[in-house]
Amino acid sequence: MKQSILAGLMMAVLATGAIAHSKAEDTTPANEAIVTTVEAIEMRFDDPMRVTAITVTGPDGDVAIERETGMDAVTEFRAIPPADLPAGAYTVDWRGLASDGHPMQGTFGFTITN
Repeated sequence: MKQSILAGLMMAVLATGAIAHSKAEDTTPANEAIVTTVEAIEMRFDDPMRVTAITVTGPDGDVAIERETGMDAVTEFRAIPPADLPAGAYTVDWRGLASDGHPMQGTFGFTITN
């Protein structure tokens, strides 16, 4: 009986830990958005995330961006792309560490039109 209670408690703890990972709740531009300009690349997380790498790839390859957010764990991340991004499809890939230390990653995309 005690073993089954202990096993149930351990399952509850493990399930709660799995749910606790941070995730990107919102992005700017929104995933699959069609926009005419992009002033900033932003991600909002439900729990602090240390974004360790971010790349933006467009129709001409990788795009140089300037991180406004440092390497601290944050709930809002922001980077600035060049002002003259050409029309086309863009993909943002990011990697980070959740507040519980687990590696996380995500991708979103948008399209710039004239």
